[in-house]
Amino acid sequence: MNETASGRRLEGRVALITGASRGVGAAVARAFAAEGAQLILVARTVGGLEEVDDAVRTAGAPAATLVPLDITDGPGIDRLGGAIFERHGRLDVLVGNAGVLGMLSPLSHVKPAIWDEAVAVNLTANWRLIRSMDPLLRRSEAGRAIFVTSNHARHARAYWATYGATKAALEVMIRAWAGELNKTAVRANLIDPGRLRTAMRARAYPGEDPASLPLPDAVAEAFVRMALPDWQESGTIVQAEELLQRTC
Repeated sequence: MNETASGRRLEGRVALITGASRGVGAAVARAFAAEGAQLILVARTVGGLEEVDDAVRTAGAPAATLVPLDITDGPGIDRLGGAIFERHGRLDVLVGNAGVLGMLSPLSHVKPAIWDEAVAVNLTANWRLIRSMDPLLRRSEAGRAIFVTSNHARHARAYWATYGATKAALEVMIRAWAGELNKTAVRANLIDPGRLRTAMRARAYPGEDPASLPLPDAVAEAFVRMALPDWQESGTIVQAEELLQRTC
């Protein structure tokens, strides 16, 4: 695994994380900060972002750049891309983590507004991110893009059509984009974190004992490895648990 002179594997790398105020996004932010990354954290809730920033600074890392932004605000994403270019001139790591569950119900009962929101957050927002951040990732010596998916994208289950369909579309989009990046230094992949103790999981499985599930921090190391310059896979769907079992 790559290490800098400081021993921190992401030293100096500029990383943008969406959905960073809680759950997987917050865990990845803490792990990236511990490895020396310069963080740009995006989420709708200012309070949640500030809590993550407090945790980052308490651990001795520099303050993160906090961006309170609804990920469905396409022009806002474009402005963010422009701001990153002006400040850093590049983007080294993009983590597309923000997502919504939608409505677990018979497909014919799904409310149009909920369907539209799921498509907007889980799919369209990530396309807008790619549209704005692709040029910045190409300016990096080793741009890495990581998008969060789920096994529901590949295993159709009754009542999960909204979430599963949007994640399946995300997988096709990212793998197609990865093909377009073949002759560049950018690598684009998907990661399935598996069963974790998150708010989304609690909504989906209200009768489940959360204490039986690992915290999101348990898979943060998998994101770190995929963000490293020496990560060469592209267009793959990575299972976090399997990656963590690999020998470095």
